[in-house]
Amino acid sequence: MNNVELWGGVECTCRRVGDSYSDQLTRSGHRHRVSDLDRFAELGLRTLRYPVLWEHVAPDSLDRPDWNWPDERLPRLQALGIEPIVGLVHHGSGPRYTNLSDPDFAPGLARYAGLVAERYPWVRYYTPVNEPLTTARFSGLYGLWYPHGTTDEVFVRLLYNQVLATKLAMQAIRRVNPAAQLVQTEDLGHAHATPALAGQATFENHRRWLTFDLLSGAVTRHHPLWTYLRRNGLGTAELLALQYDPLPPDILGINYYATSERFLDDRLSDLPGRGCRPASSGRPAYVDVEAVRAPDAAPVGLAGVLRQAWTRYRRPLAVTESHLGCTREEQMRWLHQAWEVTNNLRTNGVDIRGLTVWSLLGAYDWDNLLTQDGASYESGVFDVRGSQPRPTALSKMVQQLARHGHYHHPVLHGPGWWQRPTRFFAPA
Repeated sequence: MNNVELWGGVECTCRRVGDSYSDQLTRSGHRHRVSDLDRFAELGLRTLRYPVLWEHVAPDSLDRPDWNWPDERLPRLQALGIEPIVGLVHHGSGPRYTNLSDPDFAPGLARYAGLVAERYPWVRYYTPVNEPLTTARFSGLYGLWYPHGTTDEVFVRLLYNQVLATKLAMQAIRRVNPAAQLVQTEDLGHAHATPALAGQATFENHRRWLTFDLLSGAVTRHHPLWTYLRRNGLGTAELLALQYDPLPPDILGINYYATSERFLDDRLSDLPGRGCRPASSGRPAYVDVEAVRAPDAAPVGLAGVLRQAWTRYRRPLAVTESHLGCTREEQMRWLHQAWEVTNNLRTNGVDIRGLTVWSLLGAYDWDNLLTQDGASYESGVFDVRGSQPRPTALSKMVQQLARHGHYHHPVLHGPGWWQRPTRFFAPA
């Protein structure tokens, strides 16, 4: 059987809140532990999402890059037979001399991307900016990350700047390596809602495609969000430049979590303490909760969002993040079900290239959306809370899937918590 390839990934977010940076690579210890790469190779992984972050290599100036860290690690990956998908900005705002709202962000990232390509001309796959839409929402709409915007105007500008940066970065890379490919990642959820919020859900279900649509030149005057983008600050010339000179992704990287699908509910008394979004013109106040927790929602699941992406774009897909912060048993069930879903779709004609085990070294603070630093930790294939990374129950499973394409364990026969009736929020 021609299985989907199992990929690996290292959580590498370098996010800024106010004047403070938080660095997942330092938290996990990976910045100082090159031996992790050998651990990844022993799992049988041959493709790895891996950072060469702008903030790390050129923190003070693009005229004075420090290549010591990637110079040690990228050749080691080569020697181990692991192909990197190099990420340049991962939920970041760039070094202190720029930020996502800066007009110089896109040309600055393009210059940095060209330097990376010149130094490592053999690298074939790139993700210049991880999850532009998600980063724009958290940085420009919800105010959580720098520059802490809370309006549609800021959100739209941050999204555009990241998409433009991706395009210019890939053009700079391809001037060095014409065969370089863009693996564009995005958290592709789905919005569900009560009838009173059907319009808001429709808007959010159009919005979730914007990263891919903008890069692909699909945002024309007939696009359902053309007017929204124009009304919130994008110029016609800016949109037409993307339309007439597109840079479509070579692989659409779909990130999917238990929290990716949302349910918008205006029955506030049933969900106290969940955080309320205020009413606006033509829309009641509502709460936004995980669809998997809402009895009235019908989540489409990973299979559903992958089919939607395939139908919409007919371009190669990969699941570029697949992680569950929970018990070892539930993590095993989550990965096993993703493995079955991607391979079933591949067997039925969907071009799925990879399923990424994310994150190999776990992750810090995603339960508080990175607003705190070091407050919590979720283990991955390795647990890094000791003096050295310790393999978890996922380790043997990943090794067997990567090397043999199957894994058997009694725990995999049961449903995950996301499939049990006890998952629902209890009504007030």
